[in-house]
Amino acid sequence: MIADVRALIVDDEKDIRALVSMALERIDICCEQAADVAEAKQMLETQAYHFCITDMKLPDGDGLQLIQHCNRRYPDMPIAMITAFGNLEIGVNALKSGAFDVVAKPLDIQQLRSIATAALRLSKVEGKVPEQCMHQLVGESEVIQTLRANVRKVSRTQAPVMIYGETGTGKECIARGIHAASSRADAPFLVVDCQALEPQDAPAKLFGYTQSDGQVHDGYVHQANGGTLFLNNVEYLTPETQAGLLQLLTDRKVRAIDARDEKDLDIRFISATSTNLQHRCDRGEFRSDLLFRLKVVQLDVPPLRSRPEDISALTEQLIQSYAQQWDMPVVSISANALDNLLQQSLPGNIRELDAILQRAFTLMEGEEIQLTDLNFEPQAPEHGYHSHSEAMGDLEGYLEKLEREAIEEALLATRWNKTAAAEKLGISFRALRYRCKKLEID
Repeated sequence: MIADVRALIVDDEKDIRALVSMALERIDICCEQAADVAEAKQMLETQAYHFCITDMKLPDGDGLQLIQHCNRRYPDMPIAMITAFGNLEIGVNALKSGAFDVVAKPLDIQQLRSIATAALRLSKVEGKVPEQCMHQLVGESEVIQTLRANVRKVSRTQAPVMIYGETGTGKECIARGIHAASSRADAPFLVVDCQALEPQDAPAKLFGYTQSDGQVHDGYVHQANGGTLFLNNVEYLTPETQAGLLQLLTDRKVRAIDARDEKDLDIRFISATSTNLQHRCDRGEFRSDLLFRLKVVQLDVPPLRSRPEDISALTEQLIQSYAQQWDMPVVSISANALDNLLQQSLPGNIRELDAILQRAFTLMEGEEIQLTDLNFEPQAPEHGYHSHSEAMGDLEGYLEKLEREAIEEALLATRWNKTAAAEKLGISFRALRYRCKKLEID
């Protein structure tokens, strides 16, 4: 714990203030106390605090008012709220107002200490957009500026986040960025693609299961304990799994299938979907009470077509990232190529733009990407497509296998003369160098 750490405890009950202070002082946090909103505001003006915890009900106001005040005036100070057990709506409203976390009565000493420790870690996090988000958040359009600001805010809380966006807009990368800028950055970040979960196996994989001999196998939620669990394509969760997840979010405990004991868990949930979950709730396909818990904060990721003014900056940033990642010279893109790129609909959003530019960067000749390098619509073979059953379910792996075999064959035929091998393959030396680096062919 850093020296001279100071926390402000706000509660109108003297005994509660004393209990919280005693719990935190045992971990070397100096606690000062205020009995109402007015006294708390006065103390905040005269003293800097690393952390604040406030009760919901105060004589001259409520905790939500104090949370909103602190977020405006002292944005670098995390603030948590104490609320009555089971008062779910108030807790959710506190998180939406910017509370770092919510703790329910009766107070648990260990939970208080854990929240305080996490808050102190967070207070050292710089308020900048994480590197992990940069590809998705480049640009100066109004919608992307709003998203950047919201990502910074939500990174400083423990609130569950629901990320809405079309396919290819970068929802997972944004989730990783939120985790990296949070107090949980050193803990696990686990990705679960709910669409890939087999319905009959989903509960066991998520919550764990017990074998006939009594051995318990941990699920994804156990593996993410202390960190962040990212549920992508959350709309595909089965009703049984939705019920188990709701119970976990409510109790912060989980019991593996057929296990006797429950385990306490401390997880931040970030979910993502490309569909309208409220419509699914209306049709009875998704639990509205689960959506309420998962969507404490909603982030809307705009498609590229709604921010065309950002495509030039995105293109430049992506090209620079290829050069840096693959240790190759920085190149530019011609005005003609960029103009044509701006006219594309790009339904695959950033993922599609990334694929187009990677291909162009790989195949280009010279130091400037030309229109001919972009190859927007790949041409079908003259005699149609052949059937490749090995590609089913793993197209990328299949293509990498074919590419590796062709390159290694050419290198062997030329005794590893890369210039000759590139000529044999009908590609530039630059393209061969990139492919060898990508496939780790030495």
